[in-house]
Amino acid sequence: MPYTVYKLIHLVAILFLFTTAGGVALYAANGGTRENNVARKWVGAIHGLTLVLILVSGFGLVAKIGTGFEVWVWVKFALWFLIGSLALLPLRKPHLGYRFFFLIPVLGALAAFVAVFKPF
Repeated sequence: MPYTVYKLIHLVAILFLFTTAGGVALYAANGGTRENNVARKWVGAIHGLTLVLILVSGFGLVAKIGTGFEVWVWVKFALWFLIGSLALLPLRKPHLGYRFFFLIPVLGALAAFVAVFKPF
């Protein structure tokens, strides 16, 4: 597959990941519970699918640029794992929902910085 296709899949999946993570964070912050969430199955499915697409397309991008598994790739993987995990926490700790709503894009910006500048 061409580099641009991997990149498009990667970016679209990231957009969906942030949509689900932000939606869950605001839902929990406004008093929503796991039991009352009528869109729970959809959100869970989209969240899981986007995590897989981000991972697969990210590894495809690394293969296309031919750098191998340098430190920046592992940092990106760690940030991907952290962002994916944080999207599940607001329903367990609703009082932190607004903080997660702002923290997740900050971590995403950090991941973008690492991908663009490859500082290590």
